[in-house]
Amino acid sequence: MTPAPDALSLLDSAAELADAPLLAIAERLRKAIAPYVACSALIVFTEDCTGRPQKKAGAEHIISRVTLDELDAVRSSLPDLAPRWSEEEIAGRVRPVLAARSSTNALLVLTEPSPAGGRSAAEAMDVVVRLWHLAAVRIRDKVAEAAPSYLRESRAASAERARLTAELTDQHSTTLETMLAALRSPHQSDAAARQAAADLAAGALVRLRSSADRTAALLEEPVAKAFERLQSDLRPLQRFSGIAVQFVEPPADGRALPGEVAHAARAIVRSLVLAMVEQDDVRRIRVQWGCDGTNLLIDIRDDGEGCLSLGEDGMRRIEQRVQALDGELRIEVMASWGADVFVRLPLDAPMPPSREGAEWGLGEREEQVLGLLSGGLRNRAIAAELNVSENTVKFHLRNLFRKLGVSSRAEAIAVAAEARSGTRT
Repeated sequence: MTPAPDALSLLDSAAELADAPLLAIAERLRKAIAPYVACSALIVFTEDCTGRPQKKAGAEHIISRVTLDELDAVRSSLPDLAPRWSEEEIAGRVRPVLAARSSTNALLVLTEPSPAGGRSAAEAMDVVVRLWHLAAVRIRDKVAEAAPSYLRESRAASAERARLTAELTDQHSTTLETMLAALRSPHQSDAAARQAAADLAAGALVRLRSSADRTAALLEEPVAKAFERLQSDLRPLQRFSGIAVQFVEPPADGRALPGEVAHAARAIVRSLVLAMVEQDDVRRIRVQWGCDGTNLLIDIRDDGEGCLSLGEDGMRRIEQRVQALDGELRIEVMASWGADVFVRLPLDAPMPPSREGAEWGLGEREEQVLGLLSGGLRNRAIAAELNVSENTVKFHLRNLFRKLGVSSRAEAIAVAAEARSGTRT
């Protein structure tokens, strides 16, 4: 029996979604759900992608202004995985939305949603939720298997966001604390106005520090929690392969792991364990994590014949993933006694080369574009700010990348921030 045209179209959409690269997954998901729900913008909020926790498609005035605080508030308001039609503050104002969480704790938000194609709201929601859960799982899996270039850019973006958050926290905390001191001064005559302003400023301080805490939570994962998630990932393998996996846990009070290091470490361990399982005569594997304060130290040992080699294709790919984080992988084998794999992953992001005193030769317009890029603006928003076309912005970005010696927006931001920091000191 041939499937109905609608079913075939849905299967095609699901296939395209499954094959979508990380940077295109929001656009693919919006295209897949378009026959069922129309929306002005689609926003995905996922902690699996520490460098880019938001995946967005749709109206620029929404996707360029939506904040992590707004998305975190929406996710916190969802008690379970059931989707919900509601009104939420998104991009600075209250809008009708369709919101849903996934089993990976990622969030989907559709703004100004409406059922399409004459379908009922319930029918449309059923399809959207299924496509969304597929997308959420694919995001998690793609991050776990991310190419070295993605890991490098993710780390650069994470480091820059941490720096900007700390800088903004210090700046605005000082401003608000000064305001409080002035408004509480006995020289002020209008006590009621002074008290009201003091209350507002105190509330702003609380919100600011809460925002900083949430950003820090996105950037880091407690080492014990990261290891617990690894154990959960490997539990099915242990149950069905018949191979005993022994876990030696890291100190519970060890240094928290940057998010991209935690994700990469779990993916690296999973890949190494699978490579060991494929060998003959392996009956036991030991996985141990430790930390020397600056590095995550991983030791994985099997009891096989000692045949594991970095010359194998799979092992070379694992080594590339380690090197993407400026880490190191080495193997010690003893014939008939097994293989011992050691991995070292630095916990601190590598600093870009110092450009203090270097002349980049940027033109006035290129400097403006770099400043707006460092402020987090997208190409369309930069074009609107400078009153030029998006193609002109892309032209300036290409020149910027060439002159700064970088290949991505995140790297350009990080290099510019490092130069500013060097100038101040």
